[in-house]
Amino acid sequence: MAARQSTLDISDRDVSAVDMRAWSRDGLIVSLKNCNLDGADLASLDMPGWMFDDCRLAHVDFRSAGLEGARFAGCRGAHADFSGADLADVEFSGCDFNNASFVEAKASDTRFEGCKLTGADFSRVRSLGIAFTETLLSAARLRGLSFNNTRLEKLDFGMADLTGCDFRKAVFSGCSLRDAGLVDARFDGADLRGADLGGLRLIDARKFRGATISKDQAGLLLAELGLKVR
Repeated sequence: MAARQSTLDISDRDVSAVDMRAWSRDGLIVSLKNCNLDGADLASLDMPGWMFDDCRLAHVDFRSAGLEGARFAGCRGAHADFSGADLADVEFSGCDFNNASFVEAKASDTRFEGCKLTGADFSRVRSLGIAFTETLLSAARLRGLSFNNTRLEKLDFGMADLTGCDFRKAVFSGCSLRDAGLVDARFDGADLRGADLGGLRLIDARKFRGATISKDQAGLLLAELGLKVR
């Protein structure tokens, strides 16, 4: 029978990279609450199942870290770097990771709920399942991500780079695509009636071939030609 891993609760203190590496080396599962790790170098550190609750994580280096099953709740981590990290079954809830990097991260059943990811970079993410709910993704780089046959709830893609994204059969509810970059994005069979398409030019309308839009949305497109829908 496998030995049960010990758990360690840490709260209300500054935590150094030296501390984190020692706990990881000892095989502990650590729960950090209201801790300050700003600027810590945690690259390549194994932290499976660790919990980060209301922690400060600005500029933290999580590159190639093993974070399988970790939980981040209410954390603030501007410019944190998760490049190449293993984010399998990781949950981010109520976090602000603006301008963070997730480049080439492994995302399998990775979930973001109620987060702010303005300017975040998800380029070349190796995704077997990544989900966003009620999340701000304005100006984020999401090239090539698949949202195929999913329901998208309250996502703000305003000015995001959605080049090559797959939105086929997706249903948009309370979302915004205002001024998003949609080069080579696919919307076949998508239901866009719950999306703000502001800033869309008529020349871009071909990208939505096979999608469903509302009469009001169609009217906005035709208005660009100077036509009025009555």
